[in-house]
This record gives sequence, C-alpha cells and structure tokens, in this order.
Amino acid sequence: VQLQASGGGLVQAGGSLRLSCAASGRTFSNDGMGWFRQASGKEREFVAVISWNGRITYYADSVKGRFTISRDNAKNTMYLQMNSLKPDDTAVYYCAAGSGRTPEGYAYWGQGTQVTVSS
Repeated sequence: VQLQASGGGLVQAGGSLRLSCAASGRTFSNDGMGWFRQASGKEREFVAVISWNGRITYYADSVKGRFTISRDNAKNTMYLQMNSLKPDDTAVYYCAAGSGRTPEGYAYWGQGTQVTVSS
C-alpha cells in the first residue's frame, strides 16, 4: 500500500501549484483522505480533508479560500490546488488516508513533497 505525493516545487508568492496524491496497492475510494504539512522546526499541521465521495471538505483557516481539495476515485488520486501562495505555505506536504484533522486519524501516509514559496 503506497501513497505517492507529487507536484511540489519552488514558486513565487501569489503563484499556484497543484499537488497530486496517487494511491496504489489498494483502493481508497471508501476512505477519507487529507493533506497535512510540516514546516521546518514545526509540528505537522492539518491542511484539508475530503470525504470518501468528495462531497464534504474541511480546510484549515490559514488556507481557506486559497486551497481546494478534490479527488478522482476512478484514478485513485487526490489533489490539492493551491492558489495565492504565501511564504508561510512553505513546508513539506503530506497526503494521507483516514479522517479528521489530526495526524492520529490517518493510517496511511505518503512520503511528502516540498513546496517552497519565495517572497
């Protein structure tokens, strides 16, 4: 069972990136999935979560209105569209399968993809 996050990179403030999380080894179409991030020297924090059918989403206040989480169960893939990026968004972004807004609710984790936003 593997979650593979991709799409990170270096972008200027105000720019956009789209992260992808591809699942393999089993289907996650019946699981909630989420994105977390961890900046250097800080704890891992919740970014967004999406229900198994994509109908329910929650966002951290810090990204609400700028980030959009979505999923394509036919492709076993989840996405995070990040717009109006800020230097404070710089972090390693992790995708995970589970539920809730804390890391303890997630059993499967991807390896992380680095997002760096320059000012």
